[in-house]
Formats: sequence, C-alpha cells, structure tokens
Amino acid sequence: MRNMSRAKVKSARLLLDIFDGVCYDMFKIRKEKGYMLYKRFLDREVSALGFGMMRLPMKDGEVDREQTEAMIDYAVTHGVNYFDTAYPYHGGVSELLAGEFLSKYPRESYCLATKFPGHQLSSSYDAREIFEEQLSKCRTEYFDYYLLHNVNENSIDVYRDKKWNIINEFVKLRKEGKIRHLGFSSHGGYDLLKSFLDEYGKCMEFCQIQFNYLDYTLQDAKKRYELLTERNIPVIVMEPVRGGRLANLDEESSAMLKKARPDDSIVSWALRWAASFDNVKVVLSGMSDMSQMSDNIKTIESFEKRSDGEQDMLDKVSQRLHNNIPCTGCRYCCDGCPMGLNIPYLLDIANEMRFSPSVNATMRLDPLPDDKKPSACLSCGACKTICPQNIDIPLMLRELSEAAKKVRPWAEICKEREEAAKRMRQNGNK
Repeated sequence: MRNMSRAKVKSARLLLDIFDGVCYDMFKIRKEKGYMLYKRFLDREVSALGFGMMRLPMKDGEVDREQTEAMIDYAVTHGVNYFDTAYPYHGGVSELLAGEFLSKYPRESYCLATKFPGHQLSSSYDAREIFEEQLSKCRTEYFDYYLLHNVNENSIDVYRDKKWNIINEFVKLRKEGKIRHLGFSSHGGYDLLKSFLDEYGKCMEFCQIQFNYLDYTLQDAKKRYELLTERNIPVIVMEPVRGGRLANLDEESSAMLKKARPDDSIVSWALRWAASFDNVKVVLSGMSDMSQMSDNIKTIESFEKRSDGEQDMLDKVSQRLHNNIPCTGCRYCCDGCPMGLNIPYLLDIANEMRFSPSVNATMRLDPLPDDKKPSACLSCGACKTICPQNIDIPLMLRELSEAAKKVRPWAEICKEREEAAKRMRQNGNK
C-alpha cells in the first residue's frame, strides 16, 4: 500500500477488517487489472458495479433469503460496496433484507441507496414518516444516497406539490445528517429532465437513469447523459442490460461479439459499455443468481474500456434491435393537426412500446388529457401528407393506443403496492 493515498489506505484497511482476523486481498483499492474498479463518486470511492436489489432470487413465490444473503456476502467479499434498493421492491422485502444482511458489516464499509415512492399514486405522501420507516427496515441511522423515485411526466407534480413538501423535507433530512447525498431517478423524457433540473438542480447531487447501448439512441439516453454531464451531475446507471434483453441477442449478433472476445459473456459487453463513460459512477445490475453476480464482478474486476471497434459492433447490434418509427421531431405534423396532438412526443413513446411494452412508457401517457392522447387522433391524414419521412402517423397512433391498453394500469400496480406496504407495517416490518 506504499503508493496509495492516505484516504485510500484508510478505506482499504477498513474493508480488510470486515471479519475478525480474516484478510481479504480482493478488497485492495484497484491499482492494477484484476481488482474491483472503483470510481470517485462525490465524497468517496465506490465500486463501479452496484448490486441492484430489485430482481432478487425467488423460491416458491418468495424471495430466496439464503441465496440473497450468499449473493450479498459474495459481492462484499469481492469489493462491491454500493447496494441499491427502494421502498416498493419485492413488496418492501428488499429493504428488509438489505438491512438484515448488510448490518453484519461495518456501516462505513458499504454504501446504501434507497428511494422515496413519490412516483406511486397515493392518497398521501408523508416524506418523513416513510423515510423513518425505511431507516428502521434497513437497520441504519442514515442513507449514503437517497433518491426521489422515478421523477417523470406523471409524478413530477407530486414532487412539486407544496402540500406534501417532499423535496424540502429531504433537504432538511440531509442537513440533519440522515441523508448523506440527495438525488433522483428518472424514466422521463429529456424535456421533463431539463425542466426538473432547472427547478431543483441545486438540491440534487446525482441522477439515476436508464442507460445502455440500445437506449443510447432508442430512448435518446445520449441526450440525457450529456445534459446531466453539462450540469456536473454524476450518473448512476440502471437497466444496463435492458432487463435482460441485451443478454439474449440474435445468433448473428452473439457470434460477432463472441468472436471478438471469446472469453467474455454477452452481458459483459453491456456493462463495459456503460462503465466506460467518465460521468457514470456506478452501473447497477439487478442480479438474480450467483452466476450473474460472479460474471458481472469478473467483468468489472478485469475492466477494459470499450474500443472504437467494439463501439462499431455494438452499434450494429443496436440497429438490428431497432424497429423504429423514423420521426426526426421536425413538428411539421403538429401544425396541421386539428386536435393539437404532440405527435413527436407520442411517436417517441410508440417507439418504446414497439420494442418493449412497459408501464414506464404508458406512465408518460397518463398525465395527458384525453383529447391529447393517441386515441384522440381523428385519422384525417393531414399529418401523413406533410411528413417528410412519409410516416403513416394515424396508423402509428392507433398502434400505440392499442398497445397501451394491454399494459397493466399504473394505478392498479400502485394500489397493490400500497396494500403490501400496509400489511408489512401491520406486521411490524418483518
């Protein structure tokens, strides 16, 4: 450790002493290939790989406690020190298990992040009450990183509402030392993200976004990353493998990547792509079994930035996955629309629904008045005749409207989550 700074020596020694008298060489701060990669995130060194506790292993319909504990232990002993959970994950069980299984380690040896569920539809939003409940569940006196959960087009009014005073309450909790760093996650569009940053950027220290080599163009994540970087806001990555979609590529794409790096998994390409960005501090992976955990750790331990040639290959993979409506956002279509629809906005959601129908996409439709939703299209064809890309816009809007009907309503999901949280509180959060 002679060539290490005092701060890094102190951090390494703390991690090395996790168990009485037991020394773990893998806890050394990475100075050469083969050890966990750490990045400077605000005031401390964090592992570039974080354990996202949203997709924990299941057994007989419940979270597999034994395997979850084993995975957390494996992560810790291999240098992972960033753990991400949230109030609704696994019906509240994720926070409980994070608290139970991490509490056996020295508190300063790991970073714990969780989130406030302001994105959920609810009759009330008591920020401090829920926060104190989370502290109790996670067996901690503070959170290293605390996030407003999914600031999007549907939830931003809740976070802004002075009646609930959510953001101001968390700023107070940060001053009290119960929150070390305050940030937010978002599945919203670029305009929403910019608007929120313009209004609350001075309060926010970091942001968590969906960022992978597919959504870099499909969801214009490139533009969002660049905005955050311009504002000097560090980025935490969620969904680097697109919920597993980038782990299962077509045969031609898989063969191309395997030929280039025969000893590396397909997933490793997605993790390396995300971790190669300078302003990405942690890449969260929602690992569901030990094989995923060990493979992801191997990737970050032997980390190599993606090359230009590898980027070209991933661009080819991404193009094969795309089934995009080629809207350029010129807005010519909007001028003649008798309903005044924001057609580029709707087509952006339609592209997401084409690739992977999800509630995150339909949530962007929910706040729109009925006469501005895709179902309000009159099919007059005015937009189609003026579109430079010759897009059959009425057809695309009909497809979007029908696809949205097949996604489970967000209100229904929120009601189910709220009932699960009530049951857990009645059971003493056990």
